[in-house]
Amino acid sequence: MIIKHPLLGPRDAAEFVYLGDAALIDRPDWQAEDAAEAFHAYGYLRDNPAGAHQELWYHEQGDRSWLVVTRDTVSHEITAVELARDVARARGRGR
Repeated sequence: MIIKHPLLGPRDAAEFVYLGDAALIDRPDWQAEDAAEAFHAYGYLRDNPAGAHQELWYHEQGDRSWLVVTRDTVSHEITAVELARDVARARGRGR
């Protein structure tokens, strides 16, 4: 599988480490009243989608960047690759 890195161009997936659902960017507020329940859901509850899904990938054997890869879990087709910092900023998390 080839991942089109936004800065470095096409790279073999073997250079990357898959780290799970990109929803992990949205870490719960540890000071919230329901923090225990929110962190339980954050750490343990995952969807298992069939189809388009955003995932976190780490470029371990390259520039050590974090990417959000939108991939079809059925066909493995990659439709988008973004820097995770840009996704976090767009979600209001990377200030």
